[in-house]
Amino acid sequence: MFELTNSEAHPVYQKMAVANGLRQYDFLKSAVEASVAIGRPFLSQAIVKALNFHAITCLHTNAGEYRPCPVKVGDYQPPQHFRVQALMDDFVNSVNRDWDATDEVVLAAYVLWRMNFIHPFINGNGRTARAACYFVLCLKAGHWLPGKMILPELIKENRDEYVRALQEVDRSLETGTLDLSELHSLLTRLIGEQLASHVE
Repeated sequence: MFELTNSEAHPVYQKMAVANGLRQYDFLKSAVEASVAIGRPFLSQAIVKALNFHAITCLHTNAGEYRPCPVKVGDYQPPQHFRVQALMDDFVNSVNRDWDATDEVVLAAYVLWRMNFIHPFINGNGRTARAACYFVLCLKAGHWLPGKMILPELIKENRDEYVRALQEVDRSLETGTLDLSELHSLLTRLIGEQLASHVE
């Protein structure tokens, strides 16, 4: 679709993007419920790729596949495409290795930041990272977390604060110590808002 419209702002592109978002939501909820039901809570690259596929299928090429080329995001230059597979292997292994020993919000914050940092797909990286973050959070909680708006939507609504928090994590790498505190604080607040909306 992007090749036909040459713009993500085109109304036809936007209409399909909304439909994709609804399908991604349904898949995410089903994946959480299935993982909880069978008692196998872990993150897999198959889940990550499926989340991206639902987000950008028919909108961009290589939906659900790791990018075959370099990309640039504003001033940020993600890792080279030929490093993506190894980085994703390490990322998913790290998440699953630390699964039981790590606080759920810390783990979700790490997933959200790391996927944005690697930027493994041609497009839809933010949507995929937010969905994967929520997948991990729900699995750690042992159920689908309710609310009028779920965390991925709330993060998107607080985009400026979200981007700043990601950038703070990036800057912390320069000191040699990963600092997720600002991102953790943002997620903690938004999760609280989500759960409060359900109570209301």
